[in-house]
This record gives sequence, structure tokens and C-alpha cells, in this order.
Amino acid sequence: MSIQPDEKKTAAAQVPAHRVTEPAPVPDFVAGPTVAWKSLAVLRIATGFVFLWAFLDKLFGWGYATPSKGAWLNDGSPTKGFLSGVHVGPFESMFHAWAGTWWANWLFMLGLAAIGIAVIAGIGLRLSAAAGTLMMLLMWAAEWPLALSTSTGEATRSTNPLIDYHIIYALVLIALAAAAAGNTWGLGRRWAALVGDRTWLR
Repeated sequence: MSIQPDEKKTAAAQVPAHRVTEPAPVPDFVAGPTVAWKSLAVLRIATGFVFLWAFLDKLFGWGYATPSKGAWLNDGSPTKGFLSGVHVGPFESMFHAWAGTWWANWLFMLGLAAIGIAVIAGIGLRLSAAAGTLMMLLMWAAEWPLALSTSTGEATRSTNPLIDYHIIYALVLIALAAAAAGNTWGLGRRWAALVGDRTWLR
């Protein structure tokens, strides 16, 4: 059976013409830092400074949270005042036993310094998120906002029984690590290239 000329034209018309597609847009995080990524960078640096400032104030006793005589360099204890003052929650006796011990002081101070420096620099955010979350959960447990009253019978005046600033700091650290926030205004990319396939170090 032969195809007539008109039928050939109809068949040709049904064949879709070659379409020239536009190249896919480059994602913002590849093209360059946007407002969102810059905002995460600012949040990262500010959060790291919270930890670093706490370390420096307890180390030197600058008179804010820590008086000069209570500085770690002046044989003060970074943990004794806070942990010995715990009067609430199921871990009260445990925190009293930890208060002022050499290992608690060293772990606390090294944790503050390492988390602060790493988060500001944008490196090791996953490790920082893990260590910072553990620290914040321990401090949350020490304050135990779930309780309405302390072991001495005084009101705790807890503003929120579940979500307080310790939980917020932990969530911020996790979000910064998940978003690789160290790549903007930080050393995240260089650090990632350095650690290679050991992604848990990023």
C-alpha cells in the first residue's frame, strides 16, 4: 500500500520537531553564597562564639559569669559552682559527685573550646554537633525544667518544661552540620577535602 503525498505531509507534521532545551539553572549553593547561606554563616559564627566566650570567661575570669578569683587559671573550678548547685531532677546526686572533679573540669573546658573554635571556623561540624548536643542535654538534665519545684521545695520557675535554650542550641548545631554551613565564610570545603571519605569528621 502506497502513501499519498498528503498523507506524507500529515505524518511529517506529527513528528515532533527537535527542541532546544535551556541548561538547568545552577543551584544557589553552587553558584555562590545567597542570603540564606550567609545567614547560616552568621548563625554559625554567633553560635560558636557563645561556646568560645564561655570558655574564655571561665578560663580568665573576666567578671561576667565568672569572677576573677573563680578563673580556672586561678585554681577555680568551672563545674563546681553549677553542678553543686543542682537541686532538682533524678540526677541530682550524680551531678553533685561530678562537681569540681578534675576530669569534669577538663572535659567541660575542652568541650567549650573545641566546639567554639570548630563551629566558628566551619570545620568538624558533625563532631561539634554531637559533642555540643551531649553537653546541652547534660546541662538540660542538670536544670531539669520538667520539675515544678526543687528538692528544697522552692519553685523552679521553669519557663518551658521541654524546650529551653539548651535544646535550641543543640538543634542549631545539628542544623548547621546538616546544612554544611561551614562552606560559606568558613573552612568547610578545605576541611572536607582534607578528611576525604571520613565524612564523620566533616
